[in-house]
Amino acid sequence: MATMQEVAIRAGVSIATVSFVVNGTKNVSPGTREKVTTAMADLGFRNNVVARALASRRTRILALLFPALEHRLGSTALQFVSSAAARASELGYHLVLWPAGTTADDLTELLSGGLADGVLVMEVKMTDPRIEKLVEMDVPFLSIGRTSDPSALPFVDMDFETTVENGLDYLQGLGHRRIGLVIEDLEGTSMDGYGPHIRVERSFRSGMMRRKLTPVVVACGPSARGGREAARMLLEQDPKLTAVMIMKDDSTFGLVSGLTSAGLSVPDDVSILAVASSNESGAATEPVLSTMNAPGHELGGLAVEALVARLDTGSTELPHVLLPCVLNVADSTVVARER
Repeated sequence: MATMQEVAIRAGVSIATVSFVVNGTKNVSPGTREKVTTAMADLGFRNNVVARALASRRTRILALLFPALEHRLGSTALQFVSSAAARASELGYHLVLWPAGTTADDLTELLSGGLADGVLVMEVKMTDPRIEKLVEMDVPFLSIGRTSDPSALPFVDMDFETTVENGLDYLQGLGHRRIGLVIEDLEGTSMDGYGPHIRVERSFRSGMMRRKLTPVVVACGPSARGGREAARMLLEQDPKLTAVMIMKDDSTFGLVSGLTSAGLSVPDDVSILAVASSNESGAATEPVLSTMNAPGHELGGLAVEALVARLDTGSTELPHVLLPCVLNVADSTVVARER
C-alpha cells in the first residue's frame, strides 16, 4: 500500500500537507487538496482509521443514531444521511449509521466503548431519553430535530412552524378555506411523541384557528392503504373539504386513490400539498404533487459542520438552526371551487 511519503512526492507537497488532508487537522487550499487526493487515488492510498485512532486517541468517527427498526428511512431522512456523510468525509471524518433504538440503553455499547468521537441524533421525540443520556454523559452531540425544550441543546431542524404557515398562506391564497391535515398515527408505538408530527399538528391547528377556519386533522396507518383510509376519514369530518396538507410520503398515492374512489378529482375538487417532502416524491404520484420540500441536504451538512467544530476547536457554542421547507408548485393544487 502507498505511503504518505509517496503521496507527497506524487503531489509535489510536503508530508505535513498530506497529513493535513488525510486527518483534516488544518485547512488546505482547494487546489492543493485536489493534488493530494488525486495522488492518493492514483497510488491507491487508503486511510488507516485504526492507526490514526491509536496515534491521536480519536477515532474520527461520527455515529448517526437512527431508530431503523422503529421508523422507516424515507426519502427525507436519506437526504439528511447522504448529505451528512458527504460533509463528514470532506472534513476528514467517517459517518457511521448506528441503527440504535429510541431508549438510552441502546447507547451503552456505543458510548462506553469509545467507538465514536461525536454523535448525531435523528428522529427526535419531544421527550427523548437518548438526548438525556448524552447530556448526562457529557458526550459531544448534535440533534437533527428538537425536544420540547431545546434551549440548552445543540440542534438543527426543519422550521415546521414557518413551513405550515407558508403552506396555509399558499392554499388560502388559492381560495381554500376547508383544509385538512394528514399525519401518521404513531400512538402506542415507540415513536409516540415524535417531534415533527406534534409540531406540524400544533402549527396547523393554531394557524387555522387564527384564520378563523376549522382544522380537520386525521392520523392514518402506513402505505397507500393508510392514505385511502385518511381520505375516508377526512371526508367523514368535512364532505366539502377542498384542500389537504399531508406529511406522509408513502401514503400520498393512497390519498389520491381514496379521493378518486369517493368521486372527487385531484386537483379540481381537492388540492393536495405534501409537507416535508421532495420533488422526487411528488413526481411519484399522478397528478404530480405540489410539495413543501425538506431542506435535508442543507441541514445534514450543517449538522456535521457544527459537531466537528465542537470536536476540533472545543467550541461550547450551541447552534440553533431552523430552516423552513421550500414550496414547489406542481399539478395537485389549483384555485378552490365550491362543491
